[in-house]
Amino acid sequence: MRAVFADTSYWIALLGKRDPWRGEALRARRDVADAPLVTVDEVLVEFLAALSAAGPETRVQAASFVRSILAHPNIEVVAQSRDSFLNGLALYSARRDKTYSLTDCVAINLMRARSISAALTTDEHFAQEGFTALMRRGPASE
Repeated sequence: MRAVFADTSYWIALLGKRDPWRGEALRARRDVADAPLVTVDEVLVEFLAALSAAGPETRVQAASFVRSILAHPNIEVVAQSRDSFLNGLALYSARRDKTYSLTDCVAINLMRARSISAALTTDEHFAQEGFTALMRRGPASE
């Protein structure tokens, strides 16, 4: 079964029970069934940073959630390295006309290296690089 990349917006939607993308995240995950997930340390750093100001309870939940990701047998978290940083920085520099974050660039490089074609994400940057962004239908209206 082909792996799927899991990006920051996916993890945020899963943790946030009232996140507008939660339903789309759950639908996208069902669509890829039991495919193994791959993410990178940088995505988890971005996830924790995004939730850092949400209060003490959310910080505890976010830290616990990251620990569960790290321990999950069907999720591979690729460690940050000097090479992944420098290669990400090279892509970041090469895409002067884009608004890609360094985390996006690290993820894009990993997806290319692993021949991963789809990502659980809302981020249009993945689609701009030719990948399938699986959470692009938009949040469910309430």
